[in-house]
Amino acid sequence: LTLYGEQDISTIYEMPMGRQRIRTRWLGPDGRSTAYEFIEKQVTQGRQAFIVCPLIDGSESIQASAATEEFERVSNNVFPDLRVGLLHGRMSLNEKEEVMEKFTTGSIHLLVSTQVVEVGIDIPNATVMLIDGADRFGLAQLHQLRGRVGRGSYESYCILLAESPGHDARERMKLVERSDNGFELAEEDLR
Repeated sequence: LTLYGEQDISTIYEMPMGRQRIRTRWLGPDGRSTAYEFIEKQVTQGRQAFIVCPLIDGSESIQASAATEEFERVSNNVFPDLRVGLLHGRMSLNEKEEVMEKFTTGSIHLLVSTQVVEVGIDIPNATVMLIDGADRFGLAQLHQLRGRVGRGSYESYCILLAESPGHDARERMKLVERSDNGFELAEEDLR
């Protein structure tokens, strides 16, 4: 099709109607408690939040946050009064659907997940996307994850946490922090 020109290309240069700009901020390792306080404030105002981790379970060989461990920690120690859900790729389809139904209806305040929420999730009441271990994700993934919030009428936020990012990772975090242009991020990802 490309050779004979029988293919149309559509390019969307603007945000879909009704979408909010998402304020993005990169925090270093000492910013975790600030991020948790911000999530609690948003939930107190009736909003919902995501925490996305790069791993399902902890690993001795990979130093990165894990969804199952973060779920236990935040539900027991950080946010004992909030209803926290867990979602990851090893759960059965029925378990995933049940968790997403509870999050969609507002029965769950905070969803701790892996990147399985990267696409196809539309929760207008969710206003915070905290990406833990953000230096372990590509720019396109970060942009897609950030797009899970800002779908309602409320101001929305993306918080990037990185425990010990190298120079290149810090530059990538700064780029995501200042740009919401998917084309620019894709070009940088390709570079």
